[in-house]
Amino acid sequence: MVTGIFALSGCAPQPSQLQQILQQGELKVLTLNGPTTFYEGPEGPAGIEYELIQRFTDFIGVKPRFIIPDSFNEIIPALTDGKAHIAAVGLTVTDKRKKRIRFSTPYQTITSQVVYLSGTRKPRKPKNLLNKKIAVIAGSSHEELLVRLQKKFPKLKWVSKQNTVMEILMQQVLDRKIDFVIGDSNEIAINRRYFPKINIAFDISPPEQLAWALPHSQDDSLYKKTLEFFDQLKKSGELEQLLEHYYGHVDRMNFVDKRTFWRHVENRLPDYQHLFNKAAELTGYDWRLLAAVSYQESHWNPAAKSPTGVRGLMMLTKATAKQLKIKNRLDPEQSVMGGARYLKIIEKKIPKRIPMPDRLWMTLAGYNVGFGHLEDARVLTQRKGGNPDKWSDIRKYLPELSKPKVYKTLRYGYARGNEPVNYVDNIKNYFDLLVWKEKLGKSRKKRNQFNPMPKTL
Repeated sequence: MVTGIFALSGCAPQPSQLQQILQQGELKVLTLNGPTTFYEGPEGPAGIEYELIQRFTDFIGVKPRFIIPDSFNEIIPALTDGKAHIAAVGLTVTDKRKKRIRFSTPYQTITSQVVYLSGTRKPRKPKNLLNKKIAVIAGSSHEELLVRLQKKFPKLKWVSKQNTVMEILMQQVLDRKIDFVIGDSNEIAINRRYFPKINIAFDISPPEQLAWALPHSQDDSLYKKTLEFFDQLKKSGELEQLLEHYYGHVDRMNFVDKRTFWRHVENRLPDYQHLFNKAAELTGYDWRLLAAVSYQESHWNPAAKSPTGVRGLMMLTKATAKQLKIKNRLDPEQSVMGGARYLKIIEKKIPKRIPMPDRLWMTLAGYNVGFGHLEDARVLTQRKGGNPDKWSDIRKYLPELSKPKVYKTLRYGYARGNEPVNYVDNIKNYFDLLVWKEKLGKSRKKRNQFNPMPKTL
């Protein structure tokens, strides 16, 4: 009898991988520090991979522990060695990688692109890359791509760079140390805002998909949970909202816009930064956000005037100036302080249940088009089946405020609805550029513009 009991206990089933993670209360995640993954933002950790993992760990009921290797090509070996449960680093799904790791449901589609320095000869096809200095990040899917191309073009050569990031490679193109860089379109789009002279030559791959990576295992419990998670995230529209938040605005600035902006950062911003700092202390807004609003309004020109009569650094109307008891709209201090206070007035009208950053984007839209028209857009969004508390939904329907058959059904009538959409996108870009410049100034001697992070977090 005793022997039978021991026999039964010896056959007790082992807990699944998911059960073990739940018992430990922790999901170990490999990622990298970068603008398309995980970085230290103005209000703490940010990045699309960071946000996706936060949502997934909430979904399964544990806490994340981020593990950050020194280089990209350490990710897959660390995963297969069992040092983490998941790699969330924007890995491209390739046949070669599938032999080593298992991929989750893809969450984003990108292409591989070639970038070059404006003013040099633009390559238009792979043949134009021969006898040129080409760089890629070591361990990336772009190495696999070049290996395949080399079979057709045996003279194709490149250098795989260890311990680097796209920003550094773009700087090397700018410094003419290399001719071309190959990278993912999403990462190139983010980084090109900081390098106005870097242009896209051509797509060197068909559309490719990004996904999380997991080790191959007979235990499907965690893998199946990722499938369930992404299925819900897509059906709810939340994935689309996240992609819109991080990438929806990045391509709006052209070469001239970026060059003009950087020139004004050097020549005009220093005269007014103390005012933005003062207004930030008064309202709680980030000074760089207020500076971005002012640049969008006036390009930091205190004498700016629009055809409709709005004036000054923050382009206040006569009615707004009167409401705020501002005597001189052309006085820089009165304009900046007034504009910041008016932003806060608009924000307080927005329902308290709406969190940041949607609350902020709605505030900016209301500043531009008027709070009444913003409310009309929210009503219209709800009519169309969207979420009136999500900026990514509202921005889809704002342009319809210029259509007679639509605005006649709304309380505040006609509005140029495209303007607030462009307005918010532009401010996001200017804000990101100011954040980047400040971080760059503090970390010139560091590996990249992001604050260094511990190996685990």
